[in-house]
Amino acid sequence: MALNSKVKDLGLAGSGKSLLRWAEDHMPVLMSIRKRFAEEGPLRGVTIAACLHVTKETGVLIRTLMDGGAKVALAGSNPLSTQDEVAAALAEEGASVFAWRGQTKEDYYSCLKEVLKKEPMITMDDGADLITTLHSGEGKISRVVGGTEETTTGVVRLKAMAAKGVLKYPVIAVNNAETKWDFDNVYGTGQSTLDGIMRATNILLAGKNFVVAGYGHCGRGLANRARGMGARVIVTEVDPMKALKAVMDGFAVMPMDEAAKIGDVFVTATGNKGVIRREHFSMMKGGAILANTGHFNVEIDINALLEEAAERRRLRQNVDEYLMKDGRKIYLLAEGRLVNLAAAEGHPSEVMDMSFANQALSVEYIIREGKNLRPDVYDVPKEIDRSVAKLKLDTMEVRIDTMTEEQEAYVRGWSEGTE
Repeated sequence: MALNSKVKDLGLAGSGKSLLRWAEDHMPVLMSIRKRFAEEGPLRGVTIAACLHVTKETGVLIRTLMDGGAKVALAGSNPLSTQDEVAAALAEEGASVFAWRGQTKEDYYSCLKEVLKKEPMITMDDGADLITTLHSGEGKISRVVGGTEETTTGVVRLKAMAAKGVLKYPVIAVNNAETKWDFDNVYGTGQSTLDGIMRATNILLAGKNFVVAGYGHCGRGLANRARGMGARVIVTEVDPMKALKAVMDGFAVMPMDEAAKIGDVFVTATGNKGVIRREHFSMMKGGAILANTGHFNVEIDINALLEEAAERRRLRQNVDEYLMKDGRKIYLLAEGRLVNLAAAEGHPSEVMDMSFANQALSVEYIIREGKNLRPDVYDVPKEIDRSVAKLKLDTMEVRIDTMTEEQEAYVRGWSEGTE
C-alpha cells in the first residue's frame, strides 16, 4: 500500500479519486479493456515499472493494469507534470508511486531508481529515461521481457539505441500507433498546449504572431488550433517536406532568425535542443512569450536566456520574467518544460483514451509474444491499432460501412482494370 510509495501528501487521495472518476467517465475504450482484464487476469504475476506523466488519465491506465493482475511501480516522467492528488490516490490503492510536483533533477532520477528496484518484467516509458537508466546499470535488466514507449522523443532515442546494438529488449513504440500520433499528438497537443498558455498568461491570442517551431504532428495540431483562435501563425522548420506541408496548409514559413524579430508567442515542438538560442533572444520584441511543448526542457536555451538577462523574477505561477540588459522583457512559461502539463492538465481524457488503450493492449501483447521478439523497436500491431479505432467509434455511436464480398475480392486481386 502507501508504505511502498513517496508522494507529496497522502491526504490528497480523496481528491485524486474524484479526478479519476471524472477521467474514467471520459475514457470508455480503456474502461472496456479494464472490464475484460478484470475478468481474464492477463497480467497476473507481472510487475510493471512505469515512468509516465502522473495525471488522472495515467491513473485510469494504472488502475486498468492493476485490475488485470499486475503489480505497478510508477514514477513521474517530468518534474512538473505530476498531479499530486492522483499520485496519492494510486498509492493508497496499492500502486508503488514515487512522484510529486516540483522535483529536483536528483529527485527525478532517484524515483526512477526506486521503481526499477521492483525488478520489473515490463517497462512503460515516456521519453525513454527509465529504459536508459535501466541500461546504465540500475536494476535487473535480465528480468525484463519487453517495454513500451509513449512519445516521439523516446522512440527516437530507442531507435538510436537499437541502431547501435545496445538495446537489450524489445520495445513497442506506442507513439507510432495511428490511433496515438494522429489524435493524441495532433488534437491533444494542439488543445492542451493552448490551454497551458492561456492558464499561465490569460493573454489574447487573436491578432498575435504565433510562432510554432516544428511542423510534425504536434506542431501541426498546435498551428491549426492557434489559427482557430485568431492568431497569425508562423512555422519554422528544418525538414523541407514538413515545411512544404506547412506552406500548403496556409501558414507562413521562415527561419527562426526572421520569426524571432516579429513573433509575439513562441512555442517549440521539435524534440530537438537549442531551437531558440542566444542570438534569437537578442532579436525578440519586448514582451515576447516563450513556451515549450516538446518532451524535454532543452528546446529553449534557458541558460543562455539567464546569462543575457539582468534579472529574473516570478511574476505569477508558471510565468518567469527575464529583464534583458537593454530593458526588454521576455517571459518564459513553465520553466521551459512541457507547458501543457506543467501549466495545465495535459491532453483531454477523450484523446488519451486511445493512447492508453494502446498501452494496455501492447503490454498484454508483450507478455504473450515478448520472448519471441529480438531487441528492437516495434510498431503497435495493426490489429491492436484497428481494434482501438473500432472501439472508439463504437463508444461514439458512429457506424461505418463494410465492404461487400465483391469489393473484398477486387482489392485483393489484380486482373480487373478499365472496363
